[in-house]
Amino acid sequence: MTDQEGAREGRRLNTREAAELLGVKPETVYAYVSRGQLSSRRGPGSRGSTFDAKEVESLARKNRREPAAASASSELSVRTRITLIDKDRYYLRGVDAVELALAYSYEEVAEWLWTGILRPGIRFTAPEATAVAARRAVDALPEHSGPTDRLRVAAISAAAADPLRFDLSEEAVVGTARTLIPTLVTALPPVSRAHRGDGPLAHQLWARLTGRKPDEASLRALDAALALLVDHDLAASTLAVRVAASARAHPYAAVSAGLGVLEGPLHGAASGLAHRMLLEVLDRGSAAPVVADELRAGRRVPGLGHRLYPGDDPRAVALFALLEEIPKAGPALAAARDVVATTARHTDLHANVDLALAVLTASSGMPAEAGETLFAVARTAGWIAHALEEYGERPLRMRPSGQYVGLRPPQPVPTPQGG
Repeated sequence: MTDQEGAREGRRLNTREAAELLGVKPETVYAYVSRGQLSSRRGPGSRGSTFDAKEVESLARKNRREPAAASASSELSVRTRITLIDKDRYYLRGVDAVELALAYSYEEVAEWLWTGILRPGIRFTAPEATAVAARRAVDALPEHSGPTDRLRVAAISAAAADPLRFDLSEEAVVGTARTLIPTLVTALPPVSRAHRGDGPLAHQLWARLTGRKPDEASLRALDAALALLVDHDLAASTLAVRVAASARAHPYAAVSAGLGVLEGPLHGAASGLAHRMLLEVLDRGSAAPVVADELRAGRRVPGLGHRLYPGDDPRAVALFALLEEIPKAGPALAAARDVVATTARHTDLHANVDLALAVLTASSGMPAEAGETLFAVARTAGWIAHALEEYGERPLRMRPSGQYVGLRPPQPVPTPQGG
């Protein structure tokens, strides 16, 4: 490059200078490049990347503006470039999430979500030593332990086996994600020893959820369900993950935080409630008495409505379409339609993804809690994406101030009651 060409192009910054101007770590600068937010170039004889100063300054101004706009809202708002929910559709990094899930495998979608690079045919594999440690820990749990109990213990065991877990560089965190997710799956006890469940993650997970031999349509539906559930903006579990990542907890600990929230009855357990309802509808031959019992008990009908979608949940629509291709899913599909039609007489609630998951699990011979397992494994990829994003932000920014509403001090020191 001549001096005249360099002058026309403008000043360029090295990685350290760009990071200082943006107020982030050098690793985050490269993350911006991988996500298409910055361009970089290696000059002749240069040992590192350089960045256009004007482009870096523009991104720094944008980053400073966005938090200010978010703070004007009365609700908690977090800057993210991962998921957008807009009316009755949702997008991952600007790409229609349903189209993505139907075109690529769960592992391909997860890898792309973390790195911005699509790697066809990628497979995640658990290191043998880590998998053995996780299985031993899970096997030691009481028999009545729930799915999130097992997954949390597996995550903790995997963390203990990884001496490099505190490396929060993007490359290290993505490497952790590629091994953690299959470790969570392989740590679960197989339902049938006859079906090994090798190959893609969906095949491995199937063998740990049901003893039935899978067909291609069922495996495709399971894989698509995983990809459809990979992320969904700032759900309660995702927010917990970001809080942990804000405190610079390692990715295993951040995922454990998400799993803890997921166990609540208002989050991950919803598909299990819908599963049991569908079995009852099939047993009683009609949705009417089942829906009536739910309403009489003061409960919402499981699997209906979503606060973020005024109309159809796009994840449910896509999954129902795949379930139509599975003959064994016919009765459960009919029961789900009966539930929707029965409630539609009084309220305009649409089926959500929990009802579609319930059809998948109920028609595949899986237990009611299988939907919770499926949800947790799928969402781990999204949690890692949010942790990666949070590691690039200011540490401990997820530290709100409390609004004290108790007694005004000073109050007297309490004294023991009675004699």
